[in-house]
Amino acid sequence: MKHNKQVAIIGAGPAGLSAALEIAKHGGKVAVFDENDKPGGQLFKQIHKFFGSSFHGAGVRGFRLGEELLSQCKEHGVEIFLNTVVFGLFPDNEVGIVQNDIAHTVTADKILIAVGASEKPLSFPGWDLPGVMGAGAAQTMININRVLPGKKYLMIGSGNVGLVVSYQILQAGGEVVGIVEAMPNINGYSVHANKLMRKGVKIYTSHTIKEARGKDQVEEAVIVEIGPDFKPIEGTEITLDVDTVCLAVGLTPALELLRMSNCQLVHVSKLGGFLPLHNDNMQTTNSDIYVAGDVTGIEEASTAMEEGRLAGISIATSLGLINEIEANKIKDEINQRIIDLRSGPHGEIRMKSKQDVFRRYEEWVSL
Repeated sequence: MKHNKQVAIIGAGPAGLSAALEIAKHGGKVAVFDENDKPGGQLFKQIHKFFGSSFHGAGVRGFRLGEELLSQCKEHGVEIFLNTVVFGLFPDNEVGIVQNDIAHTVTADKILIAVGASEKPLSFPGWDLPGVMGAGAAQTMININRVLPGKKYLMIGSGNVGLVVSYQILQAGGEVVGIVEAMPNINGYSVHANKLMRKGVKIYTSHTIKEARGKDQVEEAVIVEIGPDFKPIEGTEITLDVDTVCLAVGLTPALELLRMSNCQLVHVSKLGGFLPLHNDNMQTTNSDIYVAGDVTGIEEASTAMEEGRLAGISIATSLGLINEIEANKIKDEINQRIIDLRSGPHGEIRMKSKQDVFRRYEEWVSL
């Protein structure tokens, strides 16, 4: 069975919903597809308060922002299909979906891929034991499913994901025995790290995990100090009594659908690895396919929402729903907010990396 849509958005997270809202506000007909039973993506796992500008919800908890965004989408007539797996993209803008164990195809004038990212693994002796999991998986279990997967935790990685999830583990009643960071300095924002250290959580910089031990599940973990060459220093091993090891060692854009659609990819290490080549309108090398959010490079939820808005305005313009003059004015406002979000040392690196992606897109177009 084939269904026709004006715009198909894959992914009901912050980027996908933000794009859907912009398109719908300008009269577009939008269908959003997501494999989960709840929309909102990362926002509904974020129980902490956002900080930054008031426009980006400073002082508001992430899931509240998700609820507001979802409500606005429904008010503007956005169709949201949950428990729907998108299994492929095919010629002539056909999207393969499975709903209630029945396969369908949907055709769309324009497609937005906003499927986010997947967690990077880390291999070490014992990494296949029950109790070793991604930090995002633990966050989902705690904040969405209300299940505490363990009692005593070791967190690998001191980026914002590792720090935020560690604090949420404490809030849920778990104990964070330690956080391990291979670099000599904490990788995430100090505001998150300080909250943990005030709670007595020890952060082991210049350390890595050596092994996890246990018979049927994790029973303890061994960490070890590493030198400037990142090689373990013999005799510095510490054995920790833990039953859960969470991995927060980075994210990588989810590219499966983009590979199927033959979109050109480019490798940018500062943004998480391979990602779709795209221009500043979030348009890929397939002119009918746009991208937004972590699938375009790993950043924060606020940036994902802005990229979603940018993609939404670009799609609405391409469909003739909004004129170029008005669209450019809105895009200028969005881009200024993105510049503000990417200010500071970490943000400047992402900004330069994104500008390099745009430059390489223009080079590809000119070939």
